[in-house]
Amino acid sequence: MAAVDISPAAALHRRAKYPTPTALVYEGQEFSAADLSRTAVELAAGLAERGLRRGDRIAYLGFNSVTFLHALFAAAHLGAVFVPVNFRLAADEVRHILTDSGAHTVVVEEGHRELVESVLGGIPARRHILIDTDPACPADVAPTATWTPLSELLGPGRPEREPVPLHDDDLGALMYTSGTTGRPKGVMLTHGNLWWNAVNVDSMVDTRSDDVNLAAAPLFHIGGLNALTLRTLLRGGTVVLRRGFDPAQSLDDLVRHRVSTFFAVPAMYAALARTPGFAETDLSALRSAVVAGAPVPPQLIHDYAERGVLLQQAWGLTETAPFATYLPAGLTQEKAGSAGAPMPYTEICIADPVTGARITEADTRGEICVRGPNVTPGYWNNPEATRAAFDDAGWFHTGDIAHRDKDGFYYIVDRLKDMIISGGENVYPAEVERVLAACPGVLEAAVIGVPDPKWGETVQAVLTCAPGTSLTLEEVREFAGRHLARYKLPTRLLLVAQLPRNASGKLAKGELRRLVEADAEPAADAV
Repeated sequence: MAAVDISPAAALHRRAKYPTPTALVYEGQEFSAADLSRTAVELAAGLAERGLRRGDRIAYLGFNSVTFLHALFAAAHLGAVFVPVNFRLAADEVRHILTDSGAHTVVVEEGHRELVESVLGGIPARRHILIDTDPACPADVAPTATWTPLSELLGPGRPEREPVPLHDDDLGALMYTSGTTGRPKGVMLTHGNLWWNAVNVDSMVDTRSDDVNLAAAPLFHIGGLNALTLRTLLRGGTVVLRRGFDPAQSLDDLVRHRVSTFFAVPAMYAALARTPGFAETDLSALRSAVVAGAPVPPQLIHDYAERGVLLQQAWGLTETAPFATYLPAGLTQEKAGSAGAPMPYTEICIADPVTGARITEADTRGEICVRGPNVTPGYWNNPEATRAAFDDAGWFHTGDIAHRDKDGFYYIVDRLKDMIISGGENVYPAEVERVLAACPGVLEAAVIGVPDPKWGETVQAVLTCAPGTSLTLEEVREFAGRHLARYKLPTRLLLVAQLPRNASGKLAKGELRRLVEADAEPAADAV
């Protein structure tokens, strides 16, 4: 039997043939599926004229926009590989990604043009496209001969071709990890990986063909792109797309557009909950509020439940496209803190991080491992990293520490590399952070290990507090001591106005450490 074509470009083309609701709302403009498909086809033809071929990489650097989606669908139309680049990266990091991916074409918003120009001499890209078609990011400066305006690639009259058929093993995207342990690695995501995640989501989450989805998380992040956004566009719903996340704007969008599905990281949900008017806002249309990307404080779950919104936790990584587990809405409070059970078409196990042996006992911690059609085949041009991540049985070792309860639900404890060893005892920062986040007056909590001459490492807490609140280390230890063993208690405390986060909403541990190093504070007795 012939392989099934799962090209997103072909799916968008099919949707365009039928009367469906508005496909995209972006910066005051509305786009039908036919509008999106037509522009993507024109862009594909223009890119093909400039040499982009099947298997070539096309990189995109800019904020969330309709042009991001045009470029993604145009790449799929040609069978090219889409490489979304984190818009917060420095020039050296961008150079690495463009060089490592071997990008043939780079599509850039005006606000990032100078950064890319600074690295052009050291990257292989042969085509440099400057976006001049989006009023939300106008090209203010006349481009040099180096740049081709995007508008020159659009318009009718070019030979049109049908979308290239794409199957499970065809490479769809390279998404670079944050690089917290070194240079970012290019996660290879096949069209099968992306497609099977949508099957998992639609099998477990209450999604419907006429959903209205708010996309405010960065699209260069797998959660922002493939948790709900792509499946909504391709299945017949409406995506309300924002260039970035603004809590007040998002709260207004949820009400005005009657948003039914929303993916966000915990920090985004927390910011929404602190927005004036949140307590009175009508959120009755919000049926599937999915939260992932970082540990979810139980207090956040309870705060939303009081508003009638059941936050549905999920867990995964870029390498799992993104979801591997999911907690249904009906268990939100009963299993608060759990990342859920395995997705229907994904296998999960827990392994001893030292021996690799599978752990079958309930409530025993180990490294969580994933296997299934949504899991990456490996890292681009990095066979060593691929071999290190996969065992002989095909299990992907995530580096996350978890345990499974007697009912089969998983609880993510922390990253293996973030574990603190204090006096020979293992301390998991996420466990401590969950307790500290419940301390009266605390808005957000972060915990890292810092060197200690007596214990090897000790626990450093970094907190943000509500206006008018100023906690002492003794107060924090007294509260946390009701819930944690003494060796897990913070021995150092730093209060900050805001926790440093990357564009994906995750704690920027490197920047956090720099803040801590700049703060000199004697440690409390950790015995």
